[in-house]
Amino acid sequence: MGHKDWSGIYTAHRSALVAYATPILGSREAAEDVVHDAFLKFPPDNGEAERGIGYLYRIVRNLAFDTLKRRRLESRTQSTELPDWALPAPEASPERRFIDREDIRRIARLMDELPPEQRTALEMHRFAGCTLEEVAARLGISVATAHRHVRAALARIASELDRAGA
Repeated sequence: MGHKDWSGIYTAHRSALVAYATPILGSREAAEDVVHDAFLKFPPDNGEAERGIGYLYRIVRNLAFDTLKRRRLESRTQSTELPDWALPAPEASPERRFIDREDIRRIARLMDELPPEQRTALEMHRFAGCTLEEVAARLGISVATAHRHVRAALARIASELDRAGA
C-alpha cells in the first residue's frame, strides 16, 4: 500500500475514526489528536499498513487507551491536593480541649485503679510499644497471661468510660 493509498484511507475514514475515539477519551479534541497521531506514527512504509482500515482502527484504539493511561499517571503524580491523612488536623476549640483533658484525667484515674500487673502490662504494650511476647518476658509471665492482663485492663477502662458517657 503506497503513501497515497494510506492517505486516502485516512482522509476517507478520519471522521469515523474521530467518532470512534471520542467516547473512549471523553472529548472530541483528544480524539482528533489521537487520530492525527495514528496517521503520523504509522506511515505507509510500515508492513502492517497492508491491513488497511481495520489496522488503522486498532492503532487509534491503542493510542486512545495509552492516552488514558498517561492522563491517569500524570494526575496521580501532579496532584496538588494532599491526601486527607497528610493535612494538618484542625485546631481544637477550647471546649474540645477541655473535654479531651477531662477524658485524659478520667483514663489516668482509671489506670491508677487497675491491679499493678494489668497496669504494667497495659503501659508496656500500649505506651512503650512492646509486643505481648516482650511484655511476657519482662514480667516473667506467659504470653497468654500478658494478653489477658492487657485485654482485662482495656475492657475495664472501656466499660468505665462507657458508663461515664465519655
